[in-house]
Amino acid sequence: MIRILGIDPGSRITGYGVIEVVPGRIAFVTCGVVKTTQQFPFAHRLNEIFDGINEVIQLHSPEVAAVEDVFMASNASSALKLGQARGAAVVAAMQNGLGVYDYSAKKVKRSVVGYGQAEKGQVQHMIRVLLGLSSLPSADAADALAVAVCHAHALFTLPSSL
Repeated sequence: MIRILGIDPGSRITGYGVIEVVPGRIAFVTCGVVKTTQQFPFAHRLNEIFDGINEVIQLHSPEVAAVEDVFMASNASSALKLGQARGAAVVAAMQNGLGVYDYSAKKVKRSVVGYGQAEKGQVQHMIRVLLGLSSLPSADAADALAVAVCHAHALFTLPSSL
């Protein structure tokens, strides 16, 4: 069994999701978001992301972290902020001794939905189905769970009926 933390980094909202995987089965553990305080300076918000991910790791003891790669946004400033937010989350994982694995958004969507250009709603729906959730997780939490599921698929050959 392996416990995977999936992270969908964002400078305002960072999604996280934790799953447990054994060959042939994925189980939901938890998911949520780390929201930063918009009126605080950006450096303080990066620390909020670090602290939030650190707390998730302390509470749920994942062995590895899977993190969505930075995509090139149309706005360079947004892409830089996203990269810094991602860095804060990665450092939190590394400081806790987790191995960190990177996945592109296209690879994550292809792994979960079967289509690399899938919409957020499609990812939410498939995560709900794959993990047997009673309701849709928020878009950011679903994206984080999708990153974790993508890593699980990279580790194990899971039946498509999961």
